[in-house]
Amino acid sequence: MERPEPSSIPLSPGVYLYKDARGQVIYVGKARILRRRVLSYFRPEGLPAKTRAMLDHAATLEFLTTTTEKEALLLEAGLIKRYRPHYNIVLRDDKQYALFRINIKHPFPRLEVVRQARKDGARYFGPFTSALSARETWKLLHRAFALRRCADKAMRNRVRPCLYHHMGQCPAPCMGLITSEDYHQSVKKIIELLEGKSDALTSRLQKEMEDAAEALDFETAARLRDQIRAVERTVERQAAVLPGGGDMDVLGLFPAERGLALGVIFVRKGAVTDGRAFYWPGLEMEDAPELLWSFLGQFYAQAAPPPRILLPWMPPDDRGEHEDDATAPGERLLLEQALGERRNAPVRIVAPQNAADNQLVEVARSNAREEARRRENREETPLPERLARALHLAAPPRRIECVDVSHTGGRQTRVGLVVFEDGRPLPPAYRTYAMPDGGDDYGTLHDWMLRRLESGPPWPDLLLIDGGRGQLAAVGKALEEAGRENLFALAGIAKARDAQGHADRRAGNVADRIFLPGRANPLPLREGCPELLFLQHVRDTTHRFAIGRHRKARGGAALSGELMRLPGIGPATARLLWERFGSIEAMRAADEQELQTLPGIGKAKAALLRARLQNL
Repeated sequence: MERPEPSSIPLSPGVYLYKDARGQVIYVGKARILRRRVLSYFRPEGLPAKTRAMLDHAATLEFLTTTTEKEALLLEAGLIKRYRPHYNIVLRDDKQYALFRINIKHPFPRLEVVRQARKDGARYFGPFTSALSARETWKLLHRAFALRRCADKAMRNRVRPCLYHHMGQCPAPCMGLITSEDYHQSVKKIIELLEGKSDALTSRLQKEMEDAAEALDFETAARLRDQIRAVERTVERQAAVLPGGGDMDVLGLFPAERGLALGVIFVRKGAVTDGRAFYWPGLEMEDAPELLWSFLGQFYAQAAPPPRILLPWMPPDDRGEHEDDATAPGERLLLEQALGERRNAPVRIVAPQNAADNQLVEVARSNAREEARRRENREETPLPERLARALHLAAPPRRIECVDVSHTGGRQTRVGLVVFEDGRPLPPAYRTYAMPDGGDDYGTLHDWMLRRLESGPPWPDLLLIDGGRGQLAAVGKALEEAGRENLFALAGIAKARDAQGHADRRAGNVADRIFLPGRANPLPLREGCPELLFLQHVRDTTHRFAIGRHRKARGGAALSGELMRLPGIGPATARLLWERFGSIEAMRAADEQELQTLPGIGKAKAALLRARLQNL
């Protein structure tokens, strides 16, 4: 890429995006002064090999300006998560970890497993990298400390105690069988346990059990005994590492033979509660500073940050900016400010201060070492390379789009588009296209392809069509008519045929056929090979998505028709009711106050609606 004209680059903070010739974002960066940062890429020498390779592939450069550098930092993390640029250090595992939530302001709070902490005044505990482990702990706590499990709406509408009450696992606040003060005694015990105060809690429960036994209240004593055992089972797998308590996340790096690995352990109330490890092939220790800063920005976009984050060492702040302004905030300060706002309390990013800190870093480093060993011991060829070889592609496909048509008798036709990048689904990029009714799948795919071309880049490396030669030909014809036949590779995936020539739709079938343009016979792929299994997974994901969108459209049409049979309910009111409640049963269960919350529904109309819904 040639050096851009300096006057075309803003002098404000912001984000810059390098794109390749096909319009795909290949690198995202942020800067306090965009012009200075971008021009530093075009100095004659001293650039890292990865940066030189990126510039060789870059064709265009775009900018998004912000008011402050902190805003640019947050925007950069969001764009990296959205586009997953090839030359950025991308956190592929972007799942949100499980957390426990207790709304202590509620008169009868419940213990919930959630994926995201919000600023709602509730207490959050975690994280848990294993949702299964969190669920097991959740069940254990409910068996020991009786709390309600139903949602607020279900509790308000309940007319008799649930089955959990009869099992002794719910005190039935819905029926007024327990006061809020007594209920919060169990809540307090659970919070103590999740805060790590297990010793004090166990001692108190032990004394209460002994007192109950002396009073010959053996039922209460047995219940307290079970609670003590539940507490011991909950904390027995946690290793105490900080005698004085404290919350922190600890990072450790390991330079492997063919890449860099990073381990992170979660310390809560002085005990190691969980951990995670990541691996990036092709990185070296010179990439470690960028890796650490980029990891922090991306990881804590979906995980609640603790008050202290311990790094193996403090990387340089400039990330290659080469700015002379010593008063400018560095990467560390920007991250601390951004994470502090997310946590709603101060966050400090520090290097090891003492021997205990160094020991924790070594624990995280050992996890990183094991992850690198596990990843590098895989001798099989990477799946993208296998796909490129099997489908006769020029290069391994990074972005794969897959389409499927769904309709019922030609009505409520929907085309679902699912995107996979680097072997993982990318749900934010999923799309649904409402197409004209008809029933001609070939014509629908032809027209859809023209609409997809109008949407513009990013283009896929491979477009997978759920269908055989006919569907593949329809898409290819649309590309040819638009003069874009070589824009990306095409392939079709069709069900295998049984002895009578019908599609074999048996569960577990692994003999699907892959078709390519210009080839009469399917590819000779082995049944159950990784390439075919992956393409089947992509197709099945697309099929579920398309079917779901079609059923939603069909259900909306049926529901609106059913509602509009009632006097005084037109299309606008029917749509409001459907979007709010989703089913006839939920509408009938709504009271007048809930109906009045809908736009344009007053007290009189709410009473009329409720009466008519009851008669439906």
